[in-house]
Amino acid sequence: MAAAGTGYRRERALALRNSSSALYNNLTVLCPPARPPRAFGAVHGTTLSLLGPEGPPRQLPARGGGSALSTPLLTQAAWCELPARVLLVLTSQRGVQMYEADGSTLVFWHALDVPEHPAAHSVFARGISAAGERFICVGTSSGAVLVFDIPPKGTNVTLSEVLEQHRDPVTDIAAEQGQAPEAAGDLVTADDSGTLCLWSTGEEFTLLGRIPGSGCTCSSVTLWNGIVAAGYGNGQIRLWEAGTGQLRAQVSAHARWIYALDLAPLTGKLLSGAEDSFVHVWKLSRDPDTDDVEVSLGLGQGCGPWSRGCPVPALLRPLSRRSGTATPSA
Repeated sequence: MAAAGTGYRRERALALRNSSSALYNNLTVLCPPARPPRAFGAVHGTTLSLLGPEGPPRQLPARGGGSALSTPLLTQAAWCELPARVLLVLTSQRGVQMYEADGSTLVFWHALDVPEHPAAHSVFARGISAAGERFICVGTSSGAVLVFDIPPKGTNVTLSEVLEQHRDPVTDIAAEQGQAPEAAGDLVTADDSGTLCLWSTGEEFTLLGRIPGSGCTCSSVTLWNGIVAAGYGNGQIRLWEAGTGQLRAQVSAHARWIYALDLAPLTGKLLSGAEDSFVHVWKLSRDPDTDDVEVSLGLGQGCGPWSRGCPVPALLRPLSRRSGTATPSA
């Protein structure tokens, strides 16, 4: 499926050269507003498979290894769209690579501090998002978030700030895709413990709030109109207020681990994909009278051959601010 800004539509299948690694958020799409997608990318081991609407697939390798045997594994890739330029960002066990949008030119390489004698936990970068007018944020296994200042052109990328609020490996980062309410954060970071941090971006990033984890990994997050949508390893989607950190809704969305969320910013349609082989499209909205968050399931699509013809689950009733739970409608 592809996001068209206003929603999702199913398009023709495109074949990658390799399979995709079982990683969180392992699909990136370069999709200009009101135009068809220009390119797709998915990580497979040490390479990123790139596919455009025309032409054969291409592969972009990880950097940082001294030989073929030591080439690091990629952990994620994402196009980061800033007002002045678009960069393709790759993360790995060794560092962060930034390319021009078509992957032809390496713009910047940042090496992680890898100890000479590795500890029990591996070192890697993971979690990528554009932020504000000129920043790109990248998470790390130590819980730190690296903030890079991106020039309008050229290679003079600098590490401007390091955000150190997470104690566990960062899993995902998302910037506001709609209109952030006053005093609400415009960036959210998530980690392996399920903890979320809400930030205000600018010349300096300011921590606005911290939502403690419950011991279940938050694998994917999005941020829309002051609502944080977070997908978890137990198959739940939880909706939080970006301004107060209040839980507004909780939906048992999937039978297994959620691996990715995506959002169509013009309509608030949320796509979730999980290990249960299902892709669901949800509709998020606010009730103008009560300010309650409303969510409904508009489409369910099974990806496995055994799931064809499965009935679409019942529509969910609007979610109450007080209860924070969802029930099937009659």
